[in-house]
Amino acid sequence: MAEEDKFTYEEKSVENEKELEKADASYTGSNIQVLEGLEAVRKRPGMYIATTAAAGLHHLVWEIVDNSIDEALAGFCKNIEVTINKGNSITVKDDGRGVPVDIVAKSGLSGVETVFTVLHAGGKFGEGGGYKVSGGLHGVGASVVNALSTWMDVTVYKDGGEYRIRFENGGHPTGRLTRVGNSDRHGTTVTFQPDETIFTETTVYDYETIKNHMRQMAFLNGGIKIVLTDDRGETPVTETFYYEGGIKEYVSYINTNKITINQNVIFCRGAQDVTLADGVTTERIYAEIALQWTDSYSGDGVYSFCNNISTKEGGTHVEGLNLALNRIINDYARSAKIMKEDDPNLSTDDCREGLTCVVSVKHPNPQYEGQTKTKLGNSEVRKIVSSIVGEGLRTFLMENPNDGKAIVEKIRLAYKARDAARAAREKIRKNSLELTTLPGKLADCSSKDPSVCELYIVEGNSAGGSAKNGRDRETQAILPLRGKILNVEKAREERIWANAEIGNMITAIGGGIRENFDVSKIRYHKIVIMTDADVDGDHIRVLLLTFFYRFMRPLLDGGYVYIAQPPLYKIDYKGSAYYAYNDAQLEVLKKQLNLKEGYPFQRYKGLGEMDAQQLWETTMDPTVRKMIRITVDDAAQAEKAFTDLMGDDVAPRREFITENAQFVKNLDI
Repeated sequence: MAEEDKFTYEEKSVENEKELEKADASYTGSNIQVLEGLEAVRKRPGMYIATTAAAGLHHLVWEIVDNSIDEALAGFCKNIEVTINKGNSITVKDDGRGVPVDIVAKSGLSGVETVFTVLHAGGKFGEGGGYKVSGGLHGVGASVVNALSTWMDVTVYKDGGEYRIRFENGGHPTGRLTRVGNSDRHGTTVTFQPDETIFTETTVYDYETIKNHMRQMAFLNGGIKIVLTDDRGETPVTETFYYEGGIKEYVSYINTNKITINQNVIFCRGAQDVTLADGVTTERIYAEIALQWTDSYSGDGVYSFCNNISTKEGGTHVEGLNLALNRIINDYARSAKIMKEDDPNLSTDDCREGLTCVVSVKHPNPQYEGQTKTKLGNSEVRKIVSSIVGEGLRTFLMENPNDGKAIVEKIRLAYKARDAARAAREKIRKNSLELTTLPGKLADCSSKDPSVCELYIVEGNSAGGSAKNGRDRETQAILPLRGKILNVEKAREERIWANAEIGNMITAIGGGIRENFDVSKIRYHKIVIMTDADVDGDHIRVLLLTFFYRFMRPLLDGGYVYIAQPPLYKIDYKGSAYYAYNDAQLEVLKKQLNLKEGYPFQRYKGLGEMDAQQLWETTMDPTVRKMIRITVDDAAQAEKAFTDLMGDDVAPRREFITENAQFVKNLDI
């Protein structure tokens, strides 16, 4: 989550602005700027880590850890230690082979200095490389982290020696790699301090974010032990992640508080050699797939990875899974006489309802669609995964007839429910995509440019009225909600499609639903949830986020969903109004205004207490408002969170409340 940037408006004439944007008419060699070494990274860090906000800060850790994971994939590393040090520097230590210390012919530098200072340098480039498969494709990870750090220390244990080198001020070595002693250890230790002039938003690492990522890496690489330590507090916090069962345990973890159909996780594993188009080159591709059905109604429980990189948009490995599911489930249902020969086939959507599945492939030469590595494009992977899943799933169903029958009955129930809901669902889909009629409760904005349009989903008619009167009618649309929407985590589809509030949201947003959702067709690029700062408001927010996660997931993946932050307090002082958004700000405000003890202030209990002008000034004016942007970095962790908080099992909710009750202040009930 990141707070939306504040911005101001400045009026200029169009003609003057176009003049200012014109480049120098003379375009000669003197206009060409050559950035030496790591200057390019510091000049344009967003090209290498996407953002210099909190996500980019944590990405530095992933890059160094990925190098250790690649050593594990190569079969040379069993233990990885990640430490958040005091001052928010990071140490990553592994027991791999150690970065090469001898001289690299092309660079004239030691292997260590080459890897940490030269872009696109590393052992991950095909024939003769040091890795069969790796997460880092371009050899830029270590050098980018170095470039964006105030300092970095690298220690290598290799060939009986201990070697050290230090870099400062964005990757400049303070000396050459030096052997400082003898050692019978092997591996690499990297410590770096992120540069606060680059990461201006924050240089403070979030323990939970790193913990979730390390857990995922341990699941995806069974048998690798990852120890995470946070040394910033008075007492160090240490957690160890080790899963011998790998992705089988990952599926069990995701399904912790779900009712499972097949008690044992189905595990399919295999490898195939593939000859490429040149007829000469042969590559060996590995695939692991773990599956378990639950009584959930969700169809979004497939998590795919290639070389440990999350492929959020799926790709050919997921297509292979879908082919196998459809083929094997229908064949088994008929051979086991659960379905008649002339019964219609169960669809892939039916087969995936309630399914939790992790697909992990290891490929020496992965090809991704687009720049974000979120969709695998290698065509040969489709057939390989389909074959491996097909063989493994068929064997499991034949050897476990009770589980097989339960799985097919679950899928047939999904088919019947889907068929019953089809008419209502198709009606909503047509309304949302064709936009023939918009909800009567929607106060739409006049602009038709989605990039500037905002939809405020507001709790209650009273607040909705204030929002309608106080908004910018050009760009801000208002959709009031009548009470709490349906909990889609528990409800069957026919109830969901019959719910008026959900139907209004789907139609207003305009992108469709589930597999038919098209983010390019949404009518607003900011979907803002605006609810009261009390228990009911929190509940409504979670209900809405659950709905978006289950039915409009690309909204969250694309960062289109926001939480409005209305103020909690108002102080009237000498004819002016002052607002505070939390207790700490209230105390600061009292000191700034030099208020005496007991000076009166107002605490808002709901948005309905604000008139239109106040709501605009505090919560909706783009020049001063504060909003939280919702993102989903770890889909599996989000899946577990929504199940724990919104599912049928009460125990995880009770545990969550018990653990977090101490942090609650000013509870409104």
